[in-house]
Amino acid sequence: MSLKKASIIIVLVLLIDQISKIYIKTNFVLGEEIRVFEWFSILFVENEGMAWGTKIPGEYGKLFLTLFRLAAVAGIAYWLWDSVKKKSSAILVTSIALIFAGALGNIIDSVFYGVAFEESYRNVAEFLPADGGYAGLFHGKVVDMLYFPLWEGYLPEWIPFWGGDFFTFFEPVFNIADTSISVGVILLLLFNKKAFPKENKEEGKS
Repeated sequence: MSLKKASIIIVLVLLIDQISKIYIKTNFVLGEEIRVFEWFSILFVENEGMAWGTKIPGEYGKLFLTLFRLAAVAGIAYWLWDSVKKKSSAILVTSIALIFAGALGNIIDSVFYGVAFEESYRNVAEFLPADGGYAGLFHGKVVDMLYFPLWEGYLPEWIPFWGGDFFTFFEPVFNIADTSISVGVILLLLFNKKAFPKENKEEGKS
């Protein structure tokens, strides 16, 4: 696959990701939910840290996380360029492009959203507010909105530790960028032999 085709994938994912996030940020109050189906909702939440809402403690924790993400995106970009240069399989280049697009989509939130938007707590945020954003550069929150509570209910009493507790499956709220990263990783796992044909052949000979 050519770098041009990989770039088209990246641009499409970024457009869908950022359009959806900007729409949610400028039309929803934090915590607002629209139930589309019983198993799917649009739920506006913001992620201040890593996956599953994990945070790095300390005054510079958020800054460190954003800089780490930038370094990771730079590494993925080189991996993509090198794979195209070596004429690697289309499945590998596609997977890397999806992972790169997703990582870059969330980086945009972390770097710019604190400056570009108002706080969404109890009001719909304004884009480029006159009084400034809710945080400084590199301190933005990632916008999430896709929620799939496939099953909700009380667990049977016989289950150890959690018996009788209210349980939701699947509870995490995510976005298009997260989806792109997940699809890229899943493709690599499912089509490992096609993605890395030379490595697999060498392992078979040894």
